[in-house]
Amino acid sequence: MEQKRTRGKGIYFCLLMAAAIIVLFALNLLTGSISIPWEEVINILMTGKSEKASWAYIVLETRLPQALTATLCGGALAVSGLMLQTAFKNPLAGPSIFGISGGAGLGVALVMLLLGGSVAAAGIEATGFAAILAGAFAGAMAVTLLIFALSNIVRNSVMLLIAGVMIGFMSSSVISLLNFFATEEGVKSYTVWGMGSFSSVTMEHIPVFASVTATGLLASLLLIKPLNALLLGEEYAENLGVKTVRVRNWLLIVTGLLTAVTTAFCGPISFIGLAVPHIARLLLGTENHRVLLPGTILTGAVVALVCNLICHAPGESGVIPLNAITPLIGAPVIIYVIIRGKR
Repeated sequence: MEQKRTRGKGIYFCLLMAAAIIVLFALNLLTGSISIPWEEVINILMTGKSEKASWAYIVLETRLPQALTATLCGGALAVSGLMLQTAFKNPLAGPSIFGISGGAGLGVALVMLLLGGSVAAAGIEATGFAAILAGAFAGAMAVTLLIFALSNIVRNSVMLLIAGVMIGFMSSSVISLLNFFATEEGVKSYTVWGMGSFSSVTMEHIPVFASVTATGLLASLLLIKPLNALLLGEEYAENLGVKTVRVRNWLLIVTGLLTAVTTAFCGPISFIGLAVPHIARLLLGTENHRVLLPGTILTGAVVALVCNLICHAPGESGVIPLNAITPLIGAPVIIYVIIRGKR
């Protein structure tokens, strides 16, 4: 009976979040420095044309990819945080805690501050955004592979978590050294990238970004059953036939892939992966991943769309950096979770 009630609440919650996503997505298409009538926005989406060519360009090449990116990125980071928190039984676990975001930051720092904004491998040279993308993805995946290798040596989840934190510290240290010896222009460029933004993904990049992110999200849905088993403890999960080490390795691969692609395209976005799983838990009142995991994905999309909307709220006055908004939403949630845990 309790399980049916939880499932019913979960379905209602997911429908509510889906409706919120539709409304917020529409608001993201309407909000910006230039006011475009909603009738024109609908016309542009349906026909691709407008009485003003600039309006069509703004909607199709700027606002639409930003809204799509925020939706996918929010869901990806949120589910990554949930899986890590469950696997390592730590409410403060997240992609940034394991040093994956730090690895991506180090890759970008090497490209921007050391290599002058270009990278070459196997006779192929990339510059500008392509080089930053390659550096961030390579850095994130390198740390993921390192954590993956350590997971086969360090069987204790707490020790593996500490190892991830240390890797993050080492990445930050190297980044600080690179900043110290870099040019003023290089430091400024890296600082701007570090603020995070959903505007870096163009319609040309959307197919790649969406396909990789969607693959990671689908893979996370396949891990619902073992995640529920891990809630009962590793020994109990082993008795149920769940190979905990294999599950943990798959979790690292999926979260590493999702974090790598979102950080590479959007920069290191703080607090969404850490706070959104707790928001979903508080709203749903359950730890059952059959309900919690899809609920977390949808909640992450809602939070990311809200943050993007706030960033563009000043209109003609400019755009607020994304990482100036996410802590205002995420930090109070984490403080509440800590206080609640103490009680």
